[in-house]
Amino acid sequence: MLNICYNAVDRHIENGKGDKIAIIYDSPVTNTKATFTYKEVLEQVSKLAGVLVKHGIKKGDTVVIYMPMIPQAMYTMLACARIGAIHSLIFGG
Repeated sequence: MLNICYNAVDRHIENGKGDKIAIIYDSPVTNTKATFTYKEVLEQVSKLAGVLVKHGIKKGDTVVIYMPMIPQAMYTMLACARIGAIHSLIFGG
């Protein structure tokens, strides 16, 4: 399959690595550290993809993401890829 979201998240879960760490977040700005498993990432990405579709975003549409460098920015990029939307990321802050 040639979907970046599938290749970055889903296939790892299918291969039994759902409980492995997918993202390590370490912010020197907020002094926040967190880890997220592939299952947790898939859950968030799926929810966001559903919200985008509910609001009429479809394959080929362009989505501009204005967020700071936080895990939710990555979730949003992956959600766009999941449904075939093009994203442009602008880091806020």
